[in-house]
Amino acid sequence: QVQLVESGGALVQPGGSLRLSCAASGFTFRDYAMAWYRQAPGKEREFVANINTGGDAQTYSNSVDKRFTISRDNANNMLYLQMDSLKPEDTAVYYCAKGRDSARFRGFDTWGQGTQVTVSS
Repeated sequence: QVQLVESGGALVQPGGSLRLSCAASGFTFRDYAMAWYRQAPGKEREFVANINTGGDAQTYSNSVDKRFTISRDNANNMLYLQMDSLKPEDTAVYYCAKGRDSARFRGFDTWGQGTQVTVSS
């Protein structure tokens, strides 16, 4: 059974940093593209970043580009999101997502339960 478990969410001040983690199990992690999405209160879920199977190609949304970094550890089945220069508008529940296959642009079919990130002074 595929499982994605996010952790690392917290309350942080504007300008601060956080690192989110996602522990994956139940599938061959290194064979699938992965992504982070987020959903703010009252808004649709939105794409944040994705990463290819080897970890050497990433895509970011315009709103987080140059501030967030997605990475993966295939040896330990872990996905990460390093978030720097956080802004209040980054406040959301962040979700880890598994790709339908190895391609980053063919969609994502499984989601974790999410971890709350709140950016506020």
